[in-house]
Amino acid sequence: MNVGKLVLVVGNSGVGKTTLVRRICQVLPLSYALEEHAERPFQALFAADLQRYALANQIDYLLLRAEQESAIRHGSGIGIQDGGLDLDFYVFTRFFHQQGYLTRDEYLLCERLHQRLRQTLPPPDLIVLLTAPLDVLLSRFRQRNRSLEIAAAEDLARLQELVDDWMKEVAPARLLKIDVGSDDPMFARSLPRLVTTIQSLLSS
Repeated sequence: MNVGKLVLVVGNSGVGKTTLVRRICQVLPLSYALEEHAERPFQALFAADLQRYALANQIDYLLLRAEQESAIRHGSGIGIQDGGLDLDFYVFTRFFHQQGYLTRDEYLLCERLHQRLRQTLPPPDLIVLLTAPLDVLLSRFRQRNRSLEIAAAEDLARLQELVDDWMKEVAPARLLKIDVGSDDPMFARSLPRLVTTIQSLLSS
């Protein structure tokens, strides 16, 4: 039975994950799954009351990302996500706990859920890590002009530390690092290399 392969595009807030996923899908016929930022039922509530809705928001995201992964794995080609189940846990759930939005017991509940979901799903076949200097991230974060933001510009340095800590746990064979700090907002320079890598994944 064919099992779909999964590519994750990860990195700090504002680095361009969603933009790159959309660009890749203009070149390759991939299925894709996005974070559905504005569509999620608890995002606006969470932004308005961080302590009250943090747990509901994180459970919703962890389940959504697992459901998206499952749909990709039940296909026969390659699917791509911006962020994903592990980013939402290792970076955002941990960050919200550190900020005091999640209690210790709520964090441990999210941890149990993440572990159980990951046990039912194989790890991603390829993780594409987008990196950029903090000053570039700050500029892009301020320019993206989302109507709803949970993280703030002053959070980016701590979020980057959490991304870096998570990447220490990822096998190098499954990791592709791309420096997107240069003035290349539509990824014209990095796209050919990434497309070639994904095509080789498809043929393997």
